[in-house]
Amino acid sequence: MDKEKKNLNRREFFKGGIAAAGTLAVVGTATFILDKSAAKSMPREDFLRPPGAISEEDFLYGCIKCGLCVQICPVHAIELAGAGEGLGFGTPYIAPRIQACDFSCDALQCVETCPTAVLDFRPFKEEGVRAVEKAAAEPGADLSTVNPFEVQKVAMKEAVRMGKAHVNRNTCLAHKGEGFKGNPRGTDFKGVHRSPGKNEVSASPLKDRVFDREVCDLCITECPIGEKAIIQRRSRSGRKLIPHVLDGCTGCGVCQMVCPTAQPSIVVEPF
Repeated sequence: MDKEKKNLNRREFFKGGIAAAGTLAVVGTATFILDKSAAKSMPREDFLRPPGAISEEDFLYGCIKCGLCVQICPVHAIELAGAGEGLGFGTPYIAPRIQACDFSCDALQCVETCPTAVLDFRPFKEEGVRAVEKAAAEPGADLSTVNPFEVQKVAMKEAVRMGKAHVNRNTCLAHKGEGFKGNPRGTDFKGVHRSPGKNEVSASPLKDRVFDREVCDLCITECPIGEKAIIQRRSRSGRKLIPHVLDGCTGCGVCQMVCPTAQPSIVVEPF
């Protein structure tokens, strides 16, 4: 009797499982149709997407919300949008004031790991190949001393275009001719950053760093791209040294993260 009861329970369990699977399939199909029809009308153009993101409309439709880009980012710069974002729920984005993309992975790992290519690695790969070919073609180039990876990683990072930084002249310390001394975000700040020019292997807590600048220039000195992205130049009057963002800005958001004013005086606007 107990054996018959056990077999009956097993049959009911499998029947229930099949029914549940069928229900999920119907819901999944409905969601697929909703995504395809709604993707055109619900783009999140204010989201700073990870490197290599395709157009927002195609991104919303193509992203499977697997979270692999979140898991592989060494500085945890990528977050997943919450349930209140509607169609964008579960899609990856970067909040640079909290944690910027400092390129300390050196390989655009988030792009490489994307299984659907909504983070498209092809243009970066092509840029890396061109850079290596260019280095090899330089007069007197000694290929035995050229590290292709070092050449490629620089070229790939410089090819990123997530957005572009814009300076608020009314609050920027440099525009006001003021300096900065201390920790830019306070000792409770959890963000990390690999400072350029210091031969650091990995990112370290920003809260552990103290700066002393006669004229604030943190957005310039801490930029992982350097003078192709942002430079310090004289104001029109010639009396001030101010930051000037160039077209080489990748939109990584490091400048926004390290800016010491209460509300960041330099902000990345997504493309």
